[in-house]
Amino acid sequence: MPGNPRAAAAARQFVRAVLADWVTRSLPGADAIGDRLADEAVLLVSELVTNVVVHAGTTVELLCRLETDLDAGTEAGTKAGTDTGADADTDAAHAGPATDPDPAPAPDPNLPRTVVVIEVSDHHPARAVRARQSASANESRGHGLQLVGAVSESWGITYRRDLKTVWFRLLAGPRHHAYGPPARFSHHDLELQRGLRAAELLAPAPVRRSPARRSEADWINHGALSFLAEASDLLSGQLDEEQVALLAAQLVVPRLADWCAVWLHSGGREGTGEAPRLARVWHSSESRIDALRMALEKEPPVMPVPGPQREGAGAAVPWPWPQEPSGYGPGGAALACRLVAGGRDHGTLLIGRAGLMRFPDEVVGLIEDLTRRVARALATARAYRNQERISQVLQRRLLPRGRPAVPGLESSVVYEPREGAWAGGDFWDLFDAGNGRWCFALGDVCGNGPEAAAVTGLARPVLRLLARDGFGVGEVLDRLNKTMAREAADSVAAVTAAVAAAGSGLEPSVELRAEGEQTRFLSLLYGEIEPHADGTAGARCTLASAGHPLPLVLGTDGAVRIAAAPQMLVGVVEDTSYESESFELAPGETLLCVTDGVTERRSGHRQFDDDDGLAHHLAACTGLGATAVAEHIRRAVHAFADTPPDDDLALLVLQATGQR
Repeated sequence: MPGNPRAAAAARQFVRAVLADWVTRSLPGADAIGDRLADEAVLLVSELVTNVVVHAGTTVELLCRLETDLDAGTEAGTKAGTDTGADADTDAAHAGPATDPDPAPAPDPNLPRTVVVIEVSDHHPARAVRARQSASANESRGHGLQLVGAVSESWGITYRRDLKTVWFRLLAGPRHHAYGPPARFSHHDLELQRGLRAAELLAPAPVRRSPARRSEADWINHGALSFLAEASDLLSGQLDEEQVALLAAQLVVPRLADWCAVWLHSGGREGTGEAPRLARVWHSSESRIDALRMALEKEPPVMPVPGPQREGAGAAVPWPWPQEPSGYGPGGAALACRLVAGGRDHGTLLIGRAGLMRFPDEVVGLIEDLTRRVARALATARAYRNQERISQVLQRRLLPRGRPAVPGLESSVVYEPREGAWAGGDFWDLFDAGNGRWCFALGDVCGNGPEAAAVTGLARPVLRLLARDGFGVGEVLDRLNKTMAREAADSVAAVTAAVAAAGSGLEPSVELRAEGEQTRFLSLLYGEIEPHADGTAGARCTLASAGHPLPLVLGTDGAVRIAAAPQMLVGVVEDTSYESESFELAPGETLLCVTDGVTERRSGHRQFDDDDGLAHHLAACTGLGATAVAEHIRRAVHAFADTPPDDDLALLVLQATGQR
């Protein structure tokens, strides 16, 4: 799984699905898997995967194994339901039995044991796994290995050359079984029992049990695990801080408190001179929300500043009950928690419950765990918002601010970055080059994202500079090609120097770029249009296509023709020479330029331009203006497949009119 905030939720779903599959398939020993074992497995996997995402930042490998041996080790057994995994080389000396506050009767030594073994691996073996006792209190560290040691039957750490694995074993049996003494069932009853068992593991729900089977403390722990798992699932997919604040309040009320309020610091940092903003107030009685908000706005919580090591940054602090008894109910107990993640104070969570002198310790610990999850979700949402703002600014700088009015021409542009991207690899331009010339360009950088956008930032200014210096179409492409090819050669020279230095034991004298940052190639359609100097309608068009989908011209009679010959991509070979082609764009004729996001749009095994699909759609636009032609092609591309386009989409339409 990728090491992103969604990994923990995916891991929890995977583990439940695997356990349910084992029960459904009646694998040996699977009948001993109960809901408590499933909850414990999900909890430990969630903590360990979160640990990998936060501290290692690499991809996560998750493996589940079912063992039935009397002396099954961590490296033997039946593999099932695995994402990825491999045999271990050496085991760390951390493994050991864990204590159980609710011991079960000793199992019969003559019967095989059922053991579930789960391994969580990351690709950062040089970084030690963080345990709660050995680290200062920090908002981004969960229970970690302390929780693994307390819940599992045994655990350990396996180190490989390029992998580090934390594994744990959960013993199934009387303490996990949920159905009491065995009974005799028919074949159909057993099938139904297995089906119900699998359904319970996939969608666990509270089950009534006698006091003898489960103590009240066990009930509290069981509910806490389910609550935190649900909170993690809901918060992990949120990329808007207002939505995170709303979810936090609704998770707390009414399960843990009667009311909840969330303050957010501007920019995710306290001490900026701005007062915290009361982002969300929630009450179990909605009619009391406004009165509660008025009372809280008068005195926002001012939390004590944590020490230099940020000790106690996420700890819950008792807080005075707001004095507005007529507004929302009698007095009670209140708690305030800082929302701290990534070394920044993102805000404060304040909760209250009427009729209490103080919150029970179990609830305080649960609130602190929830607070850490809310703080991480806020940090993720704010990082996403900042990245979105940067990308939007970058996109505005990379694209023209508008389309100029070209005498005797009507123009239209469609530009749509792929879904989820703000700055892509496609770009367009239309500008006045002077002396009665108007230049246009439609390009596509190999790839997408910020690296592709950086190449766009190089190409567009160079095109404008060369065109306004009077260079023709072929000369502009020649010089742009040399510029990009030399950039690529500089990168190759840097790699060569670094390899030579590594072979001689010396430090490289240059800084290597990451693979995604290497210079990219560019496909480009570039041309210029000169309206007739004598004032007659139409224009002279000169263009060249460098590795780009070929431009099409729609005649007034509905005929479609190709307007250029294919040539080499820009930036591949430095000494490439480009040739331009000229033609008359008569009144009513339309020039269509597109990127491969149009021609290579897929629906199954078919592409949009198969069997001259683009030309057929263009022919259907006979008699339409430039704007209508662009919209017709855009709609046809979107309708070609049920899924959204997976590439940037750009097209430029130029149509000669009968007027100057």
